[in-house]
This record gives sequence, C-alpha cells and structure tokens, in this order.
Amino acid sequence: MATAKLYSEKGQEKGTVDLPASLFEQPIRKQALYDTVRNYMANKRQGTHDTQTRAEVNYSTAKLYRQKGTGRARAGSAGSPTRRGGGVAFGPHPRDYSYTMPKKLKRIALKSALSDRANHERVLVLEDFDFETPKTKDMAVVLAGLNLEGRHTLVILPEDNKNLYRSARNIKGVRVLRSNELNAYTILWADNLVFTQKALSAAEEVFGS
Repeated sequence: MATAKLYSEKGQEKGTVDLPASLFEQPIRKQALYDTVRNYMANKRQGTHDTQTRAEVNYSTAKLYRQKGTGRARAGSAGSPTRRGGGVAFGPHPRDYSYTMPKKLKRIALKSALSDRANHERVLVLEDFDFETPKTKDMAVVLAGLNLEGRHTLVILPEDNKNLYRSARNIKGVRVLRSNELNAYTILWADNLVFTQKALSAAEEVFGS
C-alpha cells in the first residue's frame, strides 16, 4: 500500500499515513496525462491574437500606377499582402481554443498523476491545523519545516479552511488548491504534494470512486 510521511505543523515527523489506493495506486496512463494537460492549456488560452487583413489596413484603395507600360508587375492596392505594410494573408484572428474532454478520461489522468507522485515519494501529509487569521509568514515557516523551499509545491486544503488558503496562496513557488479542485496539470507541475489529513479524506470522497 502507498504511504506518505505524516508531519506536524512544526515539521516534526509523526509517522506514516496510508494513502487511498483508489487515488494513489492506479496505473499511470501517459496518453491520458498528455491529452488532459493539452486540454487544460488549450482552455486557458485567451485567443485574443489578431492581424489585419487587406480590408482592414489603413491605405487608399486607389490603383498605385497604371496597369501597363511601366515595366513593373501590375499592382492594384497598397494594402496587398505582397507589399510592405499591407494586410496579412491567412493571419490569426480571435478564436476560442477550448474544447471538452470526457470526465472519465480526466479522472483517469488525475489518478495517474497522483499515483506517479506517490510512487516517487513526493506526497506529504500534515496534521490538521488552522490559523486564527491569515498569516503568509507563518505558513512559509510551516513549509520551510518540511524542507520544501526552492521546490514547486502544491498545497491541498479542505474547502472550508479559508485562513490557510489565504496564508499559502502568496508564497513563491507554491500553489494552493481545495480538495475538490484537483487536476492533473497542477499535480504534474508540482514537485511535491502537501495534503492536510482532512483534505486527503475529502479528495478520496470526491475522486476515489
């Protein structure tokens, strides 16, 4: 069974925790990971790029010079794509890059990503704790006690823990997700995953089926 080390908020090792087999002991499907990451990145694209066609550039539409007798190639407009400063032929225009994927495939990719991190012992579990008020400095001390400085770290928290969420979200190299927001892309981005005990149970409840 896959296990992870259990730590207190002060960085003291408290033993180990059994990781849910439904999430952390699944086959790693590389094609599902590729498809899901590609979909995630495509959905994030703004698609606001634009170029001007020959109909949009600000040039006179008057014929540049007479059709015959000059010895040059015929030219009808200064906005032609063949001329400097003219419109762009077949250039990009605003579009929507997003597309949908089967939820089942996304779930397979998520479990593959979690299993990969567990196989490489990149999953840590923190005992449940909270701050009275959001304190980024205090959260940075907690993560420093886990020797995670300088690494990409994904912190997974319960849905209702607002103080910890606000404390961790501004730390350099750290991303924060609630237990119901897990996705394969962010898991693969992270070198280490840090779950609280409550978040681990909640993630199993949401994604373990």
